[in-house]
Amino acid sequence: MGVLEWALLGMLSLLWGGSFFFVGIAVTELPTLSIVTLRVGLGALVLWAVIVLTGRRIPRAGTLWAAFLGMGLMNNAVPFVLIVWGQQTISSGLASILNATTPLFTVIIAGFIVADERMSVPKLAGVGIGLAGVTVMLGIDAASGLVADIQAQSAVLGASLSYALAGVFGRRFKRLGIDPIVTAAGQVTASTILLAPVAIFVDRPWSLPVPSTATWSAIVALAVLSTALAYVLYFQILARAGATNLLLVTLLIPVSAIVLGAVVLNESLRPAQFVGMALIGAGLVFMDGRLIRRRPAPGKYPR
Repeated sequence: MGVLEWALLGMLSLLWGGSFFFVGIAVTELPTLSIVTLRVGLGALVLWAVIVLTGRRIPRAGTLWAAFLGMGLMNNAVPFVLIVWGQQTISSGLASILNATTPLFTVIIAGFIVADERMSVPKLAGVGIGLAGVTVMLGIDAASGLVADIQAQSAVLGASLSYALAGVFGRRFKRLGIDPIVTAAGQVTASTILLAPVAIFVDRPWSLPVPSTATWSAIVALAVLSTALAYVLYFQILARAGATNLLLVTLLIPVSAIVLGAVVLNESLRPAQFVGMALIGAGLVFMDGRLIRRRPAPGKYPR
């Protein structure tokens, strides 16, 4: 992870952390599945428009579209449904804590499957410290439901596992030489194909009131910023830094959401949130590993 990769990761956390604002507006007038389907569907239209305007090659190989379908299933359809179902009975804070286990799942899965992302003590320690930081930052109240609602918690953990599998699975697009914008477009298109029939069947959108301008603005922001642009960055980081480093973003998203709340909504920051951010930063240092490797071995002194 160089400076550029860390900058891209921070930008991605802002885009996904900021999505909480847009969802908070849209959810007052639209059901969840409709929001998710509009998000990926409009995001796909934006990405395909960029592809056509920039003259990028549109993939036609059946095997590649099968890979897009697998990525859309693991990275959007399955985790979105599991998280939405889980949050019917558990708080968003607890869901965020559980979702922050994604890097831990990724370290374990990638450690067994991917040759250049082997499991190591610093990686595991970094994930553990970062997860502790998320828990501290969100507060004891958010974690107080850990002994109840086992099915809902298992659903969110299943979503985290699905994200981790998607991060490892998505590495194949680099080997295939597919442009990150094309990969992002293929994934959200596949997600739209998977989610649209479910949303139509469950939400019956023709029976819903026409949303307000504020809701449509939030949907457009979700589609353009938190989906189209975010997934371009996602596949850029995945190609450059690997699945384990990419999914550190789940530790940074709560930081982005809380900081944005303080800056945009004038929400106050509690001391525990600063402590949590410091722990997350320490976890990222362990995951990065460079400062640890620079320490001299026992009995050795730098010249």
